[in-house]
Amino acid sequence: MGSETVKDSASAVQQLESAAEKQGQLPNGLQMPPNLAALDTTEYQKLGRKATLKMDMAIMPILVVMYILNYLDRQNIASAKLANISGDLGLSAVDYQTAVSILFCGYILMQVPSNMIAGKTKYPGVYICAGMAAWGVISALMATVHNFVGLLMARIFLGVVEAIFFPGALYFLSLFYNRKQFAFRTAILYSGSQLGNAFGGLFAIGVFKLNGTNGLAGWRWLFLIEGVATTGLAIIFAFILPNSNKKIIGLSELECEWVQWNYASDQRQEDHSDEISSWKGLVLACQDTKTWLLMGILYCTYIVGTLVNFFPSVVGGLGFDTTTTLLLTAPPFLLCVFCMLINGFHSDRQQERFWHIVGPLSITLAANIIAVASVNTAARYVAMMLLPASFYSAAVVILSWITGSLSQPAKKRAAAIALINSMCNTPNIWGSYLYYAPPQYLTAFIVCIAATALAISFAVATRIYLRRQNAKMDRGQSTGKHGPTEEQIAGGFRYIL
Repeated sequence: MGSETVKDSASAVQQLESAAEKQGQLPNGLQMPPNLAALDTTEYQKLGRKATLKMDMAIMPILVVMYILNYLDRQNIASAKLANISGDLGLSAVDYQTAVSILFCGYILMQVPSNMIAGKTKYPGVYICAGMAAWGVISALMATVHNFVGLLMARIFLGVVEAIFFPGALYFLSLFYNRKQFAFRTAILYSGSQLGNAFGGLFAIGVFKLNGTNGLAGWRWLFLIEGVATTGLAIIFAFILPNSNKKIIGLSELECEWVQWNYASDQRQEDHSDEISSWKGLVLACQDTKTWLLMGILYCTYIVGTLVNFFPSVVGGLGFDTTTTLLLTAPPFLLCVFCMLINGFHSDRQQERFWHIVGPLSITLAANIIAVASVNTAARYVAMMLLPASFYSAAVVILSWITGSLSQPAKKRAAAIALINSMCNTPNIWGSYLYYAPPQYLTAFIVCIAATALAISFAVATRIYLRRQNAKMDRGQSTGKHGPTEEQIAGGFRYIL
């Protein structure tokens, strides 16, 4: 019965899309712009491919570079540990773990306020670039710290300004891409963090050769070079990133009209940033059952993700020297990029989320079991290869499910993205204390097994809930104030399962 309901919903959506293409109008009265309506099907599809490619080229490379630098500036402390930052600053093991985790206090607390600003400002692109410039300056200044307190303060402020980027970038993408495009673009965005993980260690190897130059330790050069590069690129990017889908660099007026219609025809309404206040958007997000179900999936997945904060140390537990350890950290994240892109692309192509989440998480579960059960070097490295690729492949589809299921009003979407992402980053605070007793890190991997199983359970519950919501709309019943807007329902909106 459930599968028939899903098929009926999909068929209804396809019929509505066909009507929109042929007649230029949705059932709720949303009209296709006259310039687009005048095109035949072939011309319209050609225009869409051209506009999407141009928009991708204007937005995605910049966001990927930003995320690479965001991750490098946040995670370079892991490489710095291998360059003796603990010895130079007199850090104990607990001091170092605290320095790692303290960043996430500011990072978590500031995400919701930051995205409320992003949802309200007319210049979200400039806002994100300003945050990038700020974290670059702070990262560069970390090269000057001389004790634990100085490092701690720098990491706190770094977390505050880095909070702007990731939830802001997800909201930013949601202004330009519809639900059929979002998972793949989220995967592309997320590839920035994984490329940072893959090449951050290799870059660190090169920078560490400057150790002692001008009296600076290698880890100080690492902070300085990455920070200066981040700030310089942020200034350039501020002149390139668009601030709305009405004007995108490199796109003609007709192409921008296509982008706007492509978005509105999927959401069954246009974005209205002044529809409600930012505070009301946050309240609506907090009251919505979908927020907490989706948060449950991502939270448990991010518990497993705390592994990344200690990845060089965990791989180092295999018994290799510093250079070999840093080299061995690259392949898992290169595999991760490939798997994320494939999973995100296929999820968009099939317009399906649940199995594209549960499938990768099942591999995560198996990899954690291998890490617990074996002390064999080859077996544990296989587990290290599988873990980032599997849980990040699931994460990009979860994020797409969040954005598409909590899409309207726009300020609710901005608040929900930030609220979920901020709460789901709390494992980065307490999770760092799980990684003790090397080389097996038994406690950490046992917790990861339980978290993965719980994530799959939340995914099942979310699918059941959304399927019931779709069934209500098929029967013409109300889904309440936390369902789609009246304009969306009139246009035939259905949740993607």
